[in-house]
Amino acid sequence: MTEPLKSPEIEHFVVEGLHCPSCIREIEGTLAKNPAIRNARVNLTTQRLAIQWANDDQPETRDETGRSEQVIETLKNIGFRAFRFKDDPSLMADDKESRRLLISMAVAGFVSANVMLLSVSVWSGNVSDMTESTRLLMHWISALLVLPAAAYAGLPFYRSAWGAIKAGNLNMDVPISLAVILACAMSLLETMQGAMHTYYDAAVMLLFFLLIGRYLDRKMRNHARGMAQNLMSYRPHTATQLLENGETETSPIEMLRPGQMVRVMPGDRIPVDGVILKGVSEVDTSLVTGETLPVKAEEGTEVFAGTMNLNGALDVKITALSGETLLDEIITLMETAEQGRAKYVRLADKAAKIYAPAVHLLALFTFIGWMLFSSVGWEQSLITAIAVLIITCPCALGLAVPVVQVVASNQLFKSGILVKAADGLERLAEVDTVVFDKTGTLTLGQPELANADDLDPATLELAASLAKSSSHPLCRALIVACHERNIPTIATDSALHEEAGMGLKAVIDGREVRLGNRTWCNVPDDALDNTRFSELWLAVEGEAPLFLAFRDRLRRDAVEVCDWMKKDGLDLILLSGDREDVVREVAAELGIGNWKAAFKPQDKIKVLEELKDKGKKPLMVGDGLNDAPALAAAYVSISPSSAADVSQNAADFIFQSQKLDTVVRALQVSRKSRTLVFVNFAFAAAYNMVAVPFAALGFLTPLIAALAMSGSSIVVTLNALRLNLAKLYSSKGEA
Repeated sequence: MTEPLKSPEIEHFVVEGLHCPSCIREIEGTLAKNPAIRNARVNLTTQRLAIQWANDDQPETRDETGRSEQVIETLKNIGFRAFRFKDDPSLMADDKESRRLLISMAVAGFVSANVMLLSVSVWSGNVSDMTESTRLLMHWISALLVLPAAAYAGLPFYRSAWGAIKAGNLNMDVPISLAVILACAMSLLETMQGAMHTYYDAAVMLLFFLLIGRYLDRKMRNHARGMAQNLMSYRPHTATQLLENGETETSPIEMLRPGQMVRVMPGDRIPVDGVILKGVSEVDTSLVTGETLPVKAEEGTEVFAGTMNLNGALDVKITALSGETLLDEIITLMETAEQGRAKYVRLADKAAKIYAPAVHLLALFTFIGWMLFSSVGWEQSLITAIAVLIITCPCALGLAVPVVQVVASNQLFKSGILVKAADGLERLAEVDTVVFDKTGTLTLGQPELANADDLDPATLELAASLAKSSSHPLCRALIVACHERNIPTIATDSALHEEAGMGLKAVIDGREVRLGNRTWCNVPDDALDNTRFSELWLAVEGEAPLFLAFRDRLRRDAVEVCDWMKKDGLDLILLSGDREDVVREVAAELGIGNWKAAFKPQDKIKVLEELKDKGKKPLMVGDGLNDAPALAAAYVSISPSSAADVSQNAADFIFQSQKLDTVVRALQVSRKSRTLVFVNFAFAAAYNMVAVPFAALGFLTPLIAALAMSGSSIVVTLNALRLNLAKLYSSKGEA
């Protein structure tokens, strides 16, 4: 069974109006003052706030409704509207914020077009024969159009800025709001004084371009979060409950209990985690495993909430309900990773934290400098300062890392890889050595019949007739081998006896047949020296016992993946606690020259520490309980979803697929992500180094500054989305 993935207890909120890293700093800083909150993390892309309460270990002291309302009220006081995640009305409706931005943009665009017609007339008249009264009329008409439009279209910026100021902070909307208000106020004053120049067109065009950038940025971030953000929609809200009298009724998921039965019809998503008691079908498990091919589901098969039943009715006994399913654990795990702070994110956050005060000081110095060292007057000095306020908005810097992380996490999720550690992608990109465990990692941890091709089909059929009645792993592997070779596995009609720890026996066609260990089958001690395989023996009365050799099944793409890693320049090491003969054979088959057998956990840790002391950055891939210390000791670690719970907790990544090529894809995505982050940082730095001096020297108008600032954010986001175009490795081996 796939073990549930453990994660801290966290309460989630949806926050409206998040659009820059300053919003994150403002919310987290305000909530940090509440002694009842242990930790608060905001995810800009998913618009989610995660709260961990200081008294999580004292359930009896909780007042969930009261404390949730306290958080919502606190956010309201600083200008943000919030809901508890399960109460969020946006989950069942369209994106209201996007619609508001679209309407504001339309208003600003309509007024901009009309004001520009008036402005062109004024500009032309100033160099020809326009009278002062005509020019003044044009200015007043512009004022009547622009002032109401600026008041409405600028609301997204004004609300955010006012909330920050009330909380004693400065976010990136403060300089934007200040620039618009100053431009409008100065233009109105100039109009009242009958002056020749006003800047109504600049103010409304500034809002128009800013709103275009903000709207497109929001739409692209919504696209980037993709499947990971919408996982909740894969969980049905109702289920068809199967009653004791055989009838069915539709019940809300919340009304079901473990142990009850639900019926899942073809084409429906499975609503709960459970075990199939009746029915045969195929299930699309791509949501939790990343595998595109459906898997057969029959009596005894475990199924998970959110997966799709394809072609047969299933009766499922509930083992886990909403809030406790594997799907819920995956969602929580992804959110926990996204809400962490990687080192690149922390670097961008620190830069954004000092940015707003620096912007205001720079604009002030620009205004003072032009007033003192030029003769252009206070109007042009103020216009230049406004351009500086606009051009220095650090949106590109703030988006440089988060948007790449979200796109990368979504890309990995589609491949069946879950990111647990916030800085896992950064560390994975630096790996130069891969250390493998064997059992359950390079192999599936499932025995397979190794010498089936050397045995007569009739012999396998006879052995399977006994094995079908046992749940022993080697007997199950024998049945699988017969199925793969289309050999019938009909149970014997004879009375069958199973001796615990020994084997099975039955009388078939008048002769005793035994299947089990050497002693049970009376095999001479010197019959065969076997140190490589697990074994069963088939003894038919009057005939020599036959040897059935079993070995752990190698993942079908393990050879191909190891070849890719070696060609990529990675050093491969195999560390296993298994027998030397077995490990030697696996290492030879995979072409791994550096291997160790009979290794204990402390031995693996010692090797990893020695590698790190030499300056190496090892990736550990393991799954067993004994691998947990090594996973924690490695520079970065990956574990399969079939791993022990403690190993999953210790790992930085978890891959859900039965194929090993997901590890290669994780390496590729991490490297590409690092490149894109560096490109984004370089672009943000170059943009500011070029744009700020130009604005301070008076070469940029507010309109050009607005275009440049909005364009920089779009460029950074589009650069991150390039990751979706990357061609990732896919092995030919089938799981």
